[in-house]
Amino acid sequence: MRLGGIDVAHDRHLVGHSDADVLLHAVTDAVLGAAALADIGELFPDTDPANRGRDSAEMLRRALDAAADAGWRVSNVDCVVLAQRPKLAPHKEAIRRRLAAILDVEPDRVGLKAKTGEGLGEIGREEAIAAQCVVLLESRQMAD
Repeated sequence: MRLGGIDVAHDRHLVGHSDADVLLHAVTDAVLGAAALADIGELFPDTDPANRGRDSAEMLRRALDAAADAGWRVSNVDCVVLAQRPKLAPHKEAIRRRLAAILDVEPDRVGLKAKTGEGLGEIGREEAIAAQCVVLLESRQMAD
């Protein structure tokens, strides 16, 4: 399973038009939303064959480029992954470092938490994994 830009061993996989990296998709939408730009579905529609199997890291980089063109850059990001399994504790540091590399920030500017569904609902029954992210953007002019 691809999660946060890394491969996580698991007996299930995520289904999507692209590589289905739910965490990178959430970060991408958070960047786009913070910059008041289009959402991931508008930029990378699942009706476009070019997006079949697309690397979510590439999608995030394009969102970062669009935000930069609008005068923004990432200051920090905070993410929550909601998954009953796989357990993310052994992978959290690698995911944080990968996110930091893509976002061009220090790893200490990437928050990552994992929550289970406590056996309830789609997440608890292992039918779904979700991610929520908040991104703080700063003006490129103010930061320079």
